[in-house]
Amino acid sequence: MARIRLDGVSKRFGTTPVVQDVNLDIADGEFLVLLGPSGCGKSTLLRMIAGLESLSTGRILLDDVDVTATPPRHRDVAMVFQSYALYPHLTVAKNIGFPLRTRGRSRQQIREKVTDVATALGLIEHLDRRPGALSGGQRQRVALARAMVREPGAFLMDEPLSNLDAALRSATRTELTSLHRRLATTFLYVTHDQVEAMTMASRIALLNGGRVEQVGTPSELYDAPRSTFVAAFLGSPPMNLIDATIVDRAGELHAVADGLDAPLGLPAGAASWPRAVTVGIRPERLHFDTPDARVRGVVTAIENLGGDEVVRINVGATSLAVRAPRPVPVRVGDATGLDVDPRDLHLFESGTGRRLLWRPLHEHGASVPEASSLSVA
Repeated sequence: MARIRLDGVSKRFGTTPVVQDVNLDIADGEFLVLLGPSGCGKSTLLRMIAGLESLSTGRILLDDVDVTATPPRHRDVAMVFQSYALYPHLTVAKNIGFPLRTRGRSRQQIREKVTDVATALGLIEHLDRRPGALSGGQRQRVALARAMVREPGAFLMDEPLSNLDAALRSATRTELTSLHRRLATTFLYVTHDQVEAMTMASRIALLNGGRVEQVGTPSELYDAPRSTFVAAFLGSPPMNLIDATIVDRAGELHAVADGLDAPLGLPAGAASWPRAVTVGIRPERLHFDTPDARVRGVVTAIENLGGDEVVRINVGATSLAVRAPRPVPVRVGDATGLDVDPRDLHLFESGTGRRLLWRPLHEHGASVPEASSLSVA
């Protein structure tokens, strides 16, 4: 097992920065996912940890040993590639056992280890086949088995499920999380798929333009995004974002925009606040059939997702998404009102997009001085 620490890691290709001053501490046995859009630097970061790319600045430490200049073969990590990288002319057994043969292990040792790993991954009946005779999911498991026989301190996985269909990706996600629990080994996993990140990770590091935007558990990133980038990246549909103004309504702060008038549960004189903000609301936190309509707009589309429906509503110049159980009580063209609890509002600083930390007063008016404050996260 291995702890991985990145200390000020950066990478440039010529004058173009790809990874910028990344600091991460990945605990021994953790399942950390590097998540982000295409081109954000996550695969480059993984390849630097594997030793396949050099660093421009910074250090990489494995179990507190600086391996920045250590060749890949001497790092206690195993890489699993998107393309599987299997030898087509070798059987499954020989593909799995290849790392052990290069290390000079005996045939008996190789046979025993290959059998153990193949049994764990459900490949025992396919050992005499070649990769071309396997499904995509089976080939992915062969690639994992080949990494497992080395008994590395950490597994580095670069979008290993991207070549699989949706049903197989779901099943393989479950297999990977079960495998991680059994091995209790460090997993560092790269993906652009938020579903993979949310369902498998113990923590997520979300990258944006080569920088780490936020690190935390899936719940922390979803429930308390530190920027509008995080808010808009996670969620299906993502968080609704509305440019608004903070105003005083009879001694209480409200976020106001065209079609929006939402009380924040804060007294007007409690703290200083920016006048211009961005209000964030998760689609599932907006509610129909309520006498307190904080949001008003016109329904433009309804998408059937099976158990849920997503309703698109024009609120002023902004299109909002509402996710609710099917059937929803509106039709396309309806003017409708929506409610949202002040505790389900997210406030971000206009311009920078950074989260504003705040908590509303409790529903029955209890005075909580510490709660009546705004500050940038």
